[in-house]
Amino acid sequence: MQRVHNSSPAALVSLQALERAANTQHSDRAAAPLAIEVRGIRKRYGDRDVLTDVGLQVRPGHLHGLLGPNGAGKTTLMRVVLGLIQPDAGSVHLLGAPVRATTDPVADGVSGYVETPSFYPYLSGRRNLLLLARLDDNPTSDRRARVERVLDQVGLSAHADSAVSGYSAGMRQRLGLAAALLRSPKVLLLDEPTSSLDPAAASDVRALVKGLAAEGAAVVLSSHDMAEVEELCDELTVIDRGAVVYSGSVGELRQRAPSALHLLHTSDDFAAHDLALGRRGLKVRPACDGESGLEVTGETDALDAYTVALGQAGIALRSLERRTRSLESLFLELTGGRQNAPPSVPAEGLPTRSLA
Repeated sequence: MQRVHNSSPAALVSLQALERAANTQHSDRAAAPLAIEVRGIRKRYGDRDVLTDVGLQVRPGHLHGLLGPNGAGKTTLMRVVLGLIQPDAGSVHLLGAPVRATTDPVADGVSGYVETPSFYPYLSGRRNLLLLARLDDNPTSDRRARVERVLDQVGLSAHADSAVSGYSAGMRQRLGLAAALLRSPKVLLLDEPTSSLDPAAASDVRALVKGLAAEGAAVVLSSHDMAEVEELCDELTVIDRGAVVYSGSVGELRQRAPSALHLLHTSDDFAAHDLALGRRGLKVRPACDGESGLEVTGETDALDAYTVALGQAGIALRSLERRTRSLESLFLELTGGRQNAPPSVPAEGLPTRSLA
């Protein structure tokens, strides 16, 4: 068999054709109309502003992360987008159609769930899904085929005839995802889809969500798992105290970071943390992502002065390593340290956590 070298005209033409096709696909996706367009949303409960001038734009084929501390307004925003509650001001368009009232039918191709999915506990998983499929007024044969397909997609076929009352939290979560998939969604909003799942099941769900986006669905994923959002999402919106504090790509967020991040280990992290308090141009907090030590952010001069001060105070510097900013670190900076912190990170921000 004759081998064609990369430098041959035929190979060059083939490579150029592939490059043009890839560029065209990327350009078409970027130029596609918005699948989700949310503008100027305001929502108030009593004397409390829950959402203030919030916007969200997601194009087909994109996975968009929605992040924020507890009480930031994420759940309220998802309810507004799905038409479950009415905003006091602003507009929502899904697939080009306005979402005007909670009594309007949900547009074809739009689905999702907020917080914990609810089902009739005395019915089987399959029966619950058949009832939901019936709401779309499809032929009986089509309903059954769709139900069997989504049960298989989420790995619940073996338990489909069991009553939901006997389901574990993870099985209920998978049933909620199956219900969302019934409508072959072009717009999908998921609230903590991998919570309560074991690692293998969570990995399967992530692969499924990735596949939906690859097929052209616009997916909004609300999650407290920063690693999950960083793995899945090409764009994200961060909400804090009811307002958007960032919207864009993770890469752009890293570029906006004003100072380099270092991971510091000392002989006494408590004392090292206290020594950093009040120093100009320096921020120190417990390391994220389950690591020991301190995260130190600052310009070179401030960092140099700090390391000298550590030695003068009798605190041994064991290591100082420059790190790539994690999404969790960037999130903490955007929200002033407020987050749904895992048990290992104390609310006070002091390095007192257990690494068990």
